[in-house]
Amino acid sequence: MGRNTRKRRSPLATKVIAGAAALAVGGGGLVWANFYASAHESGPSHNRTRSAGAQVATIQCPDVGQKLRKVPRGARAGVDRELAQLDKQITEAYARLASTRQAQSGDASYVQNAILGPLKSKRTAALDRIGTNIRRVGGNAPQGLGRFAECRGMGVDQPNDGNGNAGNGQDGQNDGGQGQDGGQGQDGGQDGGQDGGQNQGDNGNGAAGPFAEDFVDINDVQPGSRDLENGFAANGDGGSQGSFTAVCGVNENNLFNSDNLIVAPGVDNGAHHTHDYVGNQDNDAFSSDEDLANAETSCQNQGDKSTYYWPVLRLQDGTQEFDAGDLGGGAEGNVGKILKASEAEIKFVGNQRSDVVAMPKFLRIITGDAKAFTNGVANANSSFSCTGFEDRQVTDKYVLCPEGSQVVRTSNFQSCWDGQNIDSANHRDHVAFVQQDGSCPNGFQAIPQLQVRLVYDVPAPTVENGQVQNPYAVDGFPEQLHKPITDHNDFINVMDENLMNEVVDCINSGEDCQ
Repeated sequence: MGRNTRKRRSPLATKVIAGAAALAVGGGGLVWANFYASAHESGPSHNRTRSAGAQVATIQCPDVGQKLRKVPRGARAGVDRELAQLDKQITEAYARLASTRQAQSGDASYVQNAILGPLKSKRTAALDRIGTNIRRVGGNAPQGLGRFAECRGMGVDQPNDGNGNAGNGQDGQNDGGQGQDGGQGQDGGQDGGQDGGQNQGDNGNGAAGPFAEDFVDINDVQPGSRDLENGFAANGDGGSQGSFTAVCGVNENNLFNSDNLIVAPGVDNGAHHTHDYVGNQDNDAFSSDEDLANAETSCQNQGDKSTYYWPVLRLQDGTQEFDAGDLGGGAEGNVGKILKASEAEIKFVGNQRSDVVAMPKFLRIITGDAKAFTNGVANANSSFSCTGFEDRQVTDKYVLCPEGSQVVRTSNFQSCWDGQNIDSANHRDHVAFVQQDGSCPNGFQAIPQLQVRLVYDVPAPTVENGQVQNPYAVDGFPEQLHKPITDHNDFINVMDENLMNEVVDCINSGEDCQ
């Protein structure tokens, strides 16, 4: 379909993970059916299926990156590499979990002894190296890093509660993030028998999701179902009323890779899932700010070399995509046809209470959380809807749209900046959402809010007898089971000074520009 912009790849790492994931795809679904004999119970608007037992469906580990808030700049490169190593370790452990279901069924201690125990040892070593990196530049490593080494098994119907505990999640707001619609238990248990081949219901992904309970008919979503005050706020009467639209296409150049320059700079396959890119055409793990500033752009306004990127949406229809055997793609459970957006609306809007100030060049913002299923819903933020129904937004479900309606993904970014930093150690603390009254928290100032609206022509999946055929799903870390709540969006501002000033002037004067 397209090209992968990877500058480097580790052949050995590719073979190790691809081999493990191939086992997961080839046999995980077959044994999974035995693990998940299901019991049904009614929910408020649709049937929910919960597993009858407390079987281990995936692996939940503390997100160390979110805990590290004071990392000296001189240590960040080394720390980022170790954080990426922690992600790789979880991926390998999850592949082993998915490929050893029969062994687990005969030994109740297998997961702990053969998977979680060795994983803890590897994580302990990586955490020790994080401390060493921080101390090497004169910093103070956080006390008790070792307490984040232990991971545990997690049932697919046990979303994290936001405090590091698997259980019944609660909607709420923490750490400047939004947790909405994300607290409902979801199940991947699928009934079925062993027929000597792959379980018919796993859609080629080794039963790594999504599942029937990850989908909801848009007609069953109540209008106004998402609180639009925080993160999805419309402009208020007393603030800055204008907007600026960046016309940057829909990735016509087929720019894809599984890097993440914000979270894992210098790390090949740091995202463990494939991204779409519009705007800047030189965004990969090894791009410097100078590279970004000198790159070409897909935006009509050539002064906008910003990079806008998000996980691709795939249709799990058996298509062997260009990355079917690659890390970040099929080798990590991200399978099927990549669906390119038919529309990508990128708009900057104002603040309800005040004028906005210019974003600094190279400001980095992540909205949503790629690990929200195991992290909890505190930073979940993106939502799904259908054209013609966009007063109905849902964060923890994919939507089934009626004929003639298209799937919509929406991400509205944090719009308050600390006035000093273009990034922070956990990539969140330097920006914040507005407060309930539309104002920025103390010490923060309003900047243009980036709103990304993506529209897709998606064939409606078929949901019958608790199984879904030909589903669509966002790419993600394999242990996140393709849950919709893990959708997210990324942005690096690379507008030149004149264009950024024009954006600010348009918004503050109440004009609509592009």
